[in-house]
Amino acid sequence: MTQQVPSTEPELAGVRNFRDVGGLPTVDGRRVRTGRLFRSGHLAHATETDAAFLASLGLHTIFDFRNVADQRLEGPDVTLPGVRNVNLPLSDPADGAEFWKMVRDGNLDELRALLSDGKAADRMSSSYRSIIKERTAEHSQVLHALAEDSVPALMHCAAGKDRAGLSIAVTLLAVGVERDAIEADYLESNAAHRRYKVHRTDDSPNAMSPEVMELLNPLFDARAEYLAAAFETIELTWGDTDTYLSEGLKLSAATRERLRERLLD
Repeated sequence: MTQQVPSTEPELAGVRNFRDVGGLPTVDGRRVRTGRLFRSGHLAHATETDAAFLASLGLHTIFDFRNVADQRLEGPDVTLPGVRNVNLPLSDPADGAEFWKMVRDGNLDELRALLSDGKAADRMSSSYRSIIKERTAEHSQVLHALAEDSVPALMHCAAGKDRAGLSIAVTLLAVGVERDAIEADYLESNAAHRRYKVHRTDDSPNAMSPEVMELLNPLFDARAEYLAAAFETIELTWGDTDTYLSEGLKLSAATRERLRERLLD
């Protein structure tokens, strides 16, 4: 398919947090090529117009990092003709079910007990550390696929912030994108039009009170401290990024070079 990448970001009606990560600078003066690597929230609610736009991107592969609980909640992705869909859960389904039950059904006392006094932010940082340490096989699979044939690619999870955000960050590290640029792209998920829309089973004023939403907000924020926890885990576990990529993710120098050829200008 011919790629038709627009010069301005599209406004998709049923897909949150979509963007092309093209243009980000590398440490050696190159840039990520536009139209090669995209990220978003889930595609389950994509409208026909959204689907037509996504189909116009010439995607080879969609990486869906949601687990069974996520998919049960929102539904499967829309099907795009000729596009390979790879479901690669980056969290345990039981954790997903517990998480969404808390978000949708937790009462104020439960949310205070689970999330107050920094516990919500700590939970997020801990999950980022765990994904980096425990999901090396999945991230290795993604990067090898990108190096072989899977671009243009779209990576998504539920909100497009955490699991997709980390997977994009790892990919950008592998091709040498500047850390500050990786963080800036990650923080773009905080824009009002990108944020995940939190739904509660009970939509009464009490269930959606300012205190409830304040308790839940750290779970749906993109915070520099979360990404920093991931980078710190790389350094504490492997010593440096190159060792993480070569030993943790089993990327050879040749594979990294193929990644750069596919993703960089």
